[in-house]
Amino acid sequence: MQAVTHTDGFELVAPERLISATRGEFRTAALRYLDQLGADADAIVIDMSQTVELDASGLGILVLIQKRAKDRKLSTRLRRTPERVRNLLKLTMLDFLFELTD
Repeated sequence: MQAVTHTDGFELVAPERLISATRGEFRTAALRYLDQLGADADAIVIDMSQTVELDASGLGILVLIQKRAKDRKLSTRLRRTPERVRNLLKLTMLDFLFELTD
């Protein structure tokens, strides 16, 4: 899990398995990344392309990140989100919290 550079700024890469066993490390990295965003940032961007497994703990961390971002008036953008993860967000009615982009 790391912040990687893209042409439009930085984004955080979510782990392959965003589950209870990996949530602590991802939470730490995500909150550190959020703290490092400049004043000109409009969103926290999380690349979900590698994520194939997501459980309730993983959903909880995504919601926590979204809440912290919202407190800073930032949106939370999930980029390249696999269909399986999108379906889980819809099923749990949490999809409205995030901007899903390609």
